[in-house]
Amino acid sequence: MASIWRHPRSPFWTACWRDAEGQQRRRSTKTADRRLARRIAQEFESATRQKRTLHQLEKVLRAFHEELCGESSQTRTLRVFCSQWLTEKEPSVSVSTFKFYQTAIEKLYAFFGAKTDQPIAEITRGDLVGFRNEVAKRVSASTVNHDLVAIRMLFADARRRGVLAENPAEGIKPVREFDDPSTSLRRPFTIPELQAVLAIADPEWQSMIRLGLYSGGRLADIALLRWSNVDMERGELRFTARKTGKATCVPIAGPLREVLSSLPSSDDPLGFLHPRAAASMEKGGASAGLSARFGELLELAGLRPVYQRPRAGTERVARHRMSPLSFHSLRHTAVSLLKDAGIPQAVVQELVGHSSIAMSARYTHVGTEALQRAAEALPSV
Repeated sequence: MASIWRHPRSPFWTACWRDAEGQQRRRSTKTADRRLARRIAQEFESATRQKRTLHQLEKVLRAFHEELCGESSQTRTLRVFCSQWLTEKEPSVSVSTFKFYQTAIEKLYAFFGAKTDQPIAEITRGDLVGFRNEVAKRVSASTVNHDLVAIRMLFADARRRGVLAENPAEGIKPVREFDDPSTSLRRPFTIPELQAVLAIADPEWQSMIRLGLYSGGRLADIALLRWSNVDMERGELRFTARKTGKATCVPIAGPLREVLSSLPSSDDPLGFLHPRAAASMEKGGASAGLSARFGELLELAGLRPVYQRPRAGTERVARHRMSPLSFHSLRHTAVSLLKDAGIPQAVVQELVGHSSIAMSARYTHVGTEALQRAAEALPSV
């Protein structure tokens, strides 16, 4: 016969019962209500003896909770929990990270449709596997796996807060990336390719492209550079990478000095080097469509091929615009050019802001003179 017990230091009752094999079981009822706790203990005993699934048991427990506490299960719908989760996350993460969470959850809403407004406890592992597979039909493997990270975090939080008895997202594996042309074909620019893109770009994009090459900065970092990051007297460009948090100091030498000197100067140290790109970033977060605009430049320059590949689970062939070149390729280009010029690996790593445990074990500091020589080694484009 099921019974309940409460530890003197705990506000919650513990259910005690024996399963079908006669083994003693104990589990917290997560409630301080004696009457509800007794009902839950009886249901635990009945469920284990009949070998009912945890999902079936949760439905009964929700009914008990509604009956005795007057709280509707509608307060625990997928939509409501996701909304609360996003509200709590927003103050503690960057704009780009919050946008990433928001986008992943919007995809979840689109997949579940009307089920979005049903109890989150009714979402099963099979549902989430179906979500992963459906999204994989439309986007690259890396995008699917990024979305899966957010979904795992969401359901893990629901489990920790007691909203779920188990996490249905736990153990769901990412999709394979090695067959994805968008990841396997990435490469640096050649100098003629860079010149072709620069020839059709407007002045702001020309500046951003050259700064991406000469500083190794990512697109978001370049778009948000301010004049306070530039010290022409000391010959230094300093910024903190948004992605890694790594403080970067790039010597202003040779071609980079030419680029910075050609920009319209400003008396405002907080003014942006690239106002239109910065406005786009501040409005939309992440890369705010800048990556897509750079892709359009590649297309106009004839450097953006279209690949065809079959999608999993379908016989049709989907057309996706994927290119081995992107703004990030400028970092690879800088690395290739520096290595071709004979610059040591540790110096290359420091100049473009790469982090490497293996290299850190061998080098503790890269001198300013070495970085200066590396900056001078990059060609003008």
